[in-house]
Amino acid sequence: MSAEARLKQLGLTLPTVPAPVANYLPYRIAGNLLFLAGQGPRDASGNLMTGKVGSEVTVEEGYKRARIVGLQLLSTMKLAVGSLDRIDTVLKMLCMVNAVPDFKDHPKVANGMSDLFVEVFGENGKHGRSAVGMGSLPGQISVEIEGVISIKP
Repeated sequence: MSAEARLKQLGLTLPTVPAPVANYLPYRIAGNLLFLAGQGPRDASGNLMTGKVGSEVTVEEGYKRARIVGLQLLSTMKLAVGSLDRIDTVLKMLCMVNAVPDFKDHPKVANGMSDLFVEVFGENGKHGRSAVGMGSLPGQISVEIEGVISIKP
């Protein structure tokens, strides 16, 4: 099943790609590689979702926020190449979690994005990944995710 068909089957709606807040691009293509700039979670109104995981934000809510970022990144992929069916493989993702110092469940938060990508792309959605803790993130967002994707010619 194609990624676009799978997205519809899952009943998922892609959000609008937010405009960059500074002098950078939401994505860049080099050869068959698509580099995705980091994004943080936004609610339905487009407001950034903030708070430290491990205090104001639970692991479960962090997972949901990482999934939201995953949807935003899918929107960016589609904007970049025209259709999610042109995505070949999700290669490498970096998930940064704004967490309290003794937080230990960064991978559980990142799984929100990873699980989504496997749901949409199947085996080609499985990727190399780093899930790391940060003392803070821009605007105090809870999660920021960036990545590298291979695209079909």
